Amino acid sequence: MSGRSPAVGADWQRLAGRSVGASGVKSLALVAPAVGGLLRFLIGRDWAIGGIVAASAAVAVLIVAGVLVYAVARLRATRWRLTADRLELRSGIAVRQHRSIPRDRVRSVDLRADPVLRVFGLTIVKVGTGERSADGDELTLDPLTRHDAEALRRTLLHGDTAAPVGEGPLVELRWSWVRYAPLSVWPLTGAAVVLGGTYKALEAIGLKGFADQAAEGLWSWVTARPLLTVPLLLLANAAVGVLGAVLLFAESWGRYRLEREPGRLRLRRGLLTMRSLTLEERRLRGVEISEPLLLRQGGGARVKAIATGLGKAAQGETEDVSTLTPPLPRAVAFRLATHIADTGAEHHPSGSFPTGARAASGAGVGGAGLKAHPVAARRRRVVRALVTAAVLAAIAWAASWLVPWTWLRAWVWVVPAAALPVGLWLAVESARSLGHALSGRHLITRKGTAVRHTVALDRTGISGWTVTESFFQRRSGLVTVSATIAAGGGHYDVVDVGRGDGLELAARAVPDLLEPFLDRAREKQ
Repeated sequence: MSGRSPAVGADWQRLAGRSVGASGVKSLALVAPAVGGLLRFLIGRDWAIGGIVAASAAVAVLIVAGVLVYAVARLRATRWRLTADRLELRSGIAVRQHRSIPRDRVRSVDLRADPVLRVFGLTIVKVGTGERSADGDELTLDPLTRHDAEALRRTLLHGDTAAPVGEGPLVELRWSWVRYAPLSVWPLTGAAVVLGGTYKALEAIGLKGFADQAAEGLWSWVTARPLLTVPLLLLANAAVGVLGAVLLFAESWGRYRLEREPGRLRLRRGLLTMRSLTLEERRLRGVEISEPLLLRQGGGARVKAIATGLGKAAQGETEDVSTLTPPLPRAVAFRLATHIADTGAEHHPSGSFPTGARAASGAGVGGAGLKAHPVAARRRRVVRALVTAAVLAAIAWAASWLVPWTWLRAWVWVVPAAALPVGLWLAVESARSLGHALSGRHLITRKGTAVRHTVALDRTGISGWTVTESFFQRRSGLVTVSATIAAGGGHYDVVDVGRGDGLELAARAVPDLLEPFLDRAREKQ
């Protein structure tokens, strides 16, 4: 297929022929380490310059030629077609495969293009059913032309190739949000990551000896003047980390746009590598606000979708495809999450519940109106912090008798001395994060210290309850109530809630689901 829109019932079509050229360019990533290793090997054996150049050129040509031959063979062996009922794909050079997806089961069409593909006007298309089965839930067309990929997306999701009438963007990138990028682990680990990556790259091209010499020189410089070099290294690490975080934010979220199409959410982002995700609103089972500790202290948050069939990206990718936004102001995040939760609820059978995330009780995704948990929940956390500090103090006391150096004995008390105030602060912060509410359509729960999670679950999507009670919870009159749902993490917890409040919450959230068990408990009493 080249330059034509995907026609229903069309004959078997090929992938984009330009992919051969893109494969040739990408093969240069294999040429560089191979030629580097060959150069190091030949130079050590006193080869003439002409022979070294000829051998290196031959290796480069063989690698590029091999990649091109494979690309042509794959192109000739791969066919796809779109019929009135199914999307079909035939592929495989040595082992032939024929896979298909019914069109009425298509739930997402994701588009992705790295910088090389974008130069050639190509896009990888991933068509998913939203199911979690190992096979048959996704077809990948790698690649199509950009025009054909967009036309196929519209045909599969909207039934025609005409561009859908959008309702305008829900949110677009503001570059002022880049200030939230350093509020992560990058400023702490940035230089280490860069140095580790550089060392691996030098080792891959045969320059391990040079890398070892550079590492030894750096270590000698640090140990010679530690009072000067250690602060400089910490400052350099923070600077590199901040720069890396900013660059990663720009590449991942550049040109970000989240918009609504009829019955769907579409997310587009990526400065160099373009990514596009289309999510059916009827797959939504809730929304989550994620606030990591540093980001929370800076007033930022992220919004994630709780939907069927979402999780990690494809094998070999680490991105969380449920993330709908970059780090952005907390008020914007909660406003967007409330809008998504309310509009998503409109695409589910309402049953006996009124729509609207803030109906009935007035509780919203933003946390307004959440019911605080009992004082016993805070007491449990404070006790844990005190016990941890006491254990660390005991270990430090024992270690001070075992350490032979007098100057080092004082340092073993640093950890327990810091553990007490930090632990108490985290305990109070964790207790403040606890909360829950029941709105007209949603169960809202909040918890977490290192990462605070505020979750609004569609009550009609809850399929079961799990009530757990540890020994210490039982002594404090607390339970953890977990809502089971076929989306996201599979279950979401209301932690350390009063026993009566927790059971009443579960019973009210999904009427008649827990009532039989509560009736039996009353009979036993």
